[in-house]
Amino acid sequence: MRRRDFVLAAVCGVGALRAQAVPKQVPGVAPCPSIDARGRTVVEHGRKAVEVVVKMDVDVDGAPNAYGPKGKKTLDVLKHARAPHTGEIVGYMTEYDGGPPTIQGPNDPFPGYYVSQTDFADLKNKRMEDPRRYVDATRINYVVQGVVAQKAGVQMGDFATVYSCRTGKTAYAIVADSGNDSGAEGSLALVKALGYPAKDGINDSVDGREIVVRYFPGSNPGKEFFKTQAELDAAAKRIGLATY
Repeated sequence: MRRRDFVLAAVCGVGALRAQAVPKQVPGVAPCPSIDARGRTVVEHGRKAVEVVVKMDVDVDGAPNAYGPKGKKTLDVLKHARAPHTGEIVGYMTEYDGGPPTIQGPNDPFPGYYVSQTDFADLKNKRMEDPRRYVDATRINYVVQGVVAQKAGVQMGDFATVYSCRTGKTAYAIVADSGNDSGAEGSLALVKALGYPAKDGINDSVDGREIVVRYFPGSNPGKEFFKTQAELDAAAKRIGLATY
């Protein structure tokens, strides 16, 4: 749900600090299609999809070690858990609106850390404060919804295929979060799967407009929740999705 400003990051020199970690352009990789901010509609094996080309900020929401109190080694800083315009906490659970963070217990994955949420959740898990109820950004490829996808009828849990025009790598993903209108955000697991050496959500991002996201509206009507990437990949293949 982070909504960092790429322009601000570049001005502050963050992009320059990451420049050495940018993968080299792989020869022969198919270039990104010419798509404006409105996206475009494509048909893949008879299934309608909407496609956008974006930069990609790293989202760590849903990871059990995403946020925590001072002194804990976390994947992101607390200011990134807040909505930029309202200051509302959106990256982790609180005991009540404006209240203290919900803390993981001794039987949770990271005791003492905050419970980080994603919009998409395991509806079969009725324990709202269970970190395992949410999509773990370190294990599962996910993208955010974005306005173009939302207008096309894409819902939480739907499938997407994602492609890097720099590395040539492609991956299956699901739509698991919101908060970035451009759709320029993906889980830590996804960014790494695309061949970028991301480590956390503090500074890491793909600053070039070189990521193609193809959303498939209505592709997960049963809201199936995936605990492993292998399960997600198998489900995407079962419904006939091809990687980009």
